[in-house]
Amino acid sequence: MSDKLTVLIPCRNESHNIRQCVESVRQVADEILVADSLSTDDTTDLVRGLGGCRLIEREFVDHADFKNWAIPQASHPWILQIDADERLTGRLAAEIREVLDRGDPERDGYAVRFDNYFLGRRIRHCGWNRSTVIRLFRREAGRYGPSRVHERLEIDPSRVGNLAGRIEHHTCRSLDQWTEKQNRYTTFWAEDRHAVGRRAGLAGILFRPPLRFLQLYLFRGGFLDGTAGLIVCLSSMYYTFLKYAKLWQLSRESNVNPRTNGQHRHQ
Repeated sequence: MSDKLTVLIPCRNESHNIRQCVESVRQVADEILVADSLSTDDTTDLVRGLGGCRLIEREFVDHADFKNWAIPQASHPWILQIDADERLTGRLAAEIREVLDRGDPERDGYAVRFDNYFLGRRIRHCGWNRSTVIRLFRREAGRYGPSRVHERLEIDPSRVGNLAGRIEHHTCRSLDQWTEKQNRYTTFWAEDRHAVGRRAGLAGILFRPPLRFLQLYLFRGGFLDGTAGLIVCLSSMYYTFLKYAKLWQLSRESNVNPRTNGQHRHQ
């Protein structure tokens, strides 16, 4: 008898995505659990209207914290975590069902690859075709490590398999959305690095961004993705610049504030 599967969809303000995401997972889900972090648009109304979903809601702190809150609320022993801007392909759905039907006590999770889309265009290079992420995992084995950016499940690598099927990831609808996300994530990155004593200097700000562009555009074939690839690589360069510029700013502020505070104490 095959194990049953809960599909977990964390979301906030995803009214433009949630319907397509939910419909893509119906073919494999025994339960669809939508974890909403207090959306202010029509997301929750759409979820209720779609039918066949269980909706839970809670305030958002960070991605790892929110997902770790939602995981124990799944009804079934296996979880497929998929974001609202992602779509489950038929090939991957069939492969997941085969894995659950077969059963393997030596596996606690499975990693998948992604077909990434930027402004509606498939990006095949730019370094976007390389990463694998654990998305199918046992409920009792999977918890996310403490990270606000690109959080990952902490599962013994020797107990993780790989699936050939892919998830479609529709990264953004507009450049406004893309730059807002970059701004938010670079702030998280800089604050987390600063908290553990990392610093940034002139060399990092000056050299890391153009090196990142060259790495993605030339050596990882970004130029093969046309104008969309150029925009992706340039935005990655800017993302790198923002990370180290913000880290430099935090370092500078921490060096200035102690002197200022000391002056106030002696007045």
